Amino acid sequence: MTGRKNSEKGDITLLGNQNTKYSSDYDPKVLETFPNKHPYRDYFVKFNCPEFTSLCPITGQPDFATIYISYVPGEKMVESKSLKLYLFSFRNHGDFHEDCVNIIMNDLIKLMDPQYIEVWGKFLPRGGISIDPYCNYGRKDTKWEQVAWDRLTHHDMYPETVNNR
Repeated sequence: MTGRKNSEKGDITLLGNQNTKYSSDYDPKVLETFPNKHPYRDYFVKFNCPEFTSLCPITGQPDFATIYISYVPGEKMVESKSLKLYLFSFRNHGDFHEDCVNIIMNDLIKLMDPQYIEVWGKFLPRGGISIDPYCNYGRKDTKWEQVAWDRLTHHDMYPETVNNR
């Protein structure tokens, strides 16, 4: 990474690495961070992963989803290539949809201690039903704790028209 001082790079080792290894199972250790250069400002960062896959823990059949991750960073931010590799690591991981989104959120909270984060999985149907679990978190004793509650209690009140599943 040219143009950035070492202190601005955080613990990034994957970005620009031509020898990327894809984990065959769930691997939160692949996640990396870098310093937020604007910690004085509240702002959202949103990731969309339309190619998320995991396995049903009972049948072993694949589950496909779009995972949406939105967060308001604190001091650290997640590096996108490491996030991609992390999400890929669920490919052979067996867990229910609800567990996957909560695991993702918990790992990202532990990694970067965001002010606010939400994870929403929109899974394609299997057996004629789709499941769209949503979870969020606001840092305790901050305005973001109330934002999390408000967004949870008003979540998906006006669902989108679904024409692609």
